[in-house]
Amino acid sequence: MPELAPRRRLDQPRQPGRVRFRVDPDTFGRFSERLARFLGTGTFLFWQTLLVIVWIVLNVFAVTLRWDPYPFILLNLAFSTQAAYAAPLILLAQNRQDDRDRVSLDEDRARAAQTKADTEYLARELAALRIAVGEVATRDFLRSELERVFREQSPKRRRGSADVIRDDPRWDDVPS
Repeated sequence: MPELAPRRRLDQPRQPGRVRFRVDPDTFGRFSERLARFLGTGTFLFWQTLLVIVWIVLNVFAVTLRWDPYPFILLNLAFSTQAAYAAPLILLAQNRQDDRDRVSLDEDRARAAQTKADTEYLARELAALRIAVGEVATRDFLRSELERVFREQSPKRRRGSADVIRDDPRWDDVPS
């Protein structure tokens, strides 16, 4: 017969402190958020108001069904119990929302810092390009320089390109 795991053996006493009630905080948190969300709705208020009206009507007018006479102590106890559970659940839901907001805010700050760094980098690159373009000769500058050089040349050098080539001594060996 196979041996059972030590924690499942029935012939051995339990170890003290071994039995624990474990609650998953995320599951309980989601439950509390859903409950807190429901407690803030008009549907909840409608049904609770209807329950209170029925409770009071039955306890005032139905003589045979009076389980909570006029000061309505049992109803007050029910509201106190509801408030005792609702308040911590609402606070838990708010704390979880605050945690989510804090994470979102940290992500937004990181994203804003990265955007600022990218913007500063692009601004530096743009400034460098403007400086570089300022040092490059533009079309208008080249045109004006060529016109100035052309005007400075003597009238005999203003011949066509074929005349300039013929006058060049390097072209003497080339047959015409």
